[in-house]
Amino acid sequence: MNVRYRVELNQCERDRLTALLSGGKHAARKLKRAQIVLAADAGASDEDIARDVGVGGSTVYRTKRRFVLGNLEAALSEEPRPGAKRKLSGKEQALLVATACSKPPATRQSSSRYQRTKSHEIVMTVIAPPRSSKTHSASKATSPITASQKPGRMIASSAPPCLFV
Repeated sequence: MNVRYRVELNQCERDRLTALLSGGKHAARKLKRAQIVLAADAGASDEDIARDVGVGGSTVYRTKRRFVLGNLEAALSEEPRPGAKRKLSGKEQALLVATACSKPPATRQSSSRYQRTKSHEIVMTVIAPPRSSKTHSASKATSPITASQKPGRMIASSAPPCLFV
């Protein structure tokens, strides 16, 4: 962090940040970034800002850098985050939700047991990687995992919860 970024706000930007902090419903990260930019404009050191706002020094540095190199909106907004790709596509997620929320066929199984089993089979078939252990044969490695092989193991998804009746 050899480069020091100097934040200088005009009156319009200062008013906008003050209004953002004074009320309304906003994301906590956005509010902290607004506090960082205002404190940097007031001339506080990075260490003081980090301590007062309750963030790390690198957060202060990155926020100031995004303001100086970009604009106020760039400093307040989220950058794309790295991470794992989604496990289910939109269609697969819709299928999972539809199956979990649908009525079961008229059988002797209880409806909640049927829906848990069907949802589990769909999720495990879609996202379970093939097993590549030395103890499993090649035929078992390519077959999908079903609820009967792994009872009670569910994989969380971002699908909305459904009530089982």
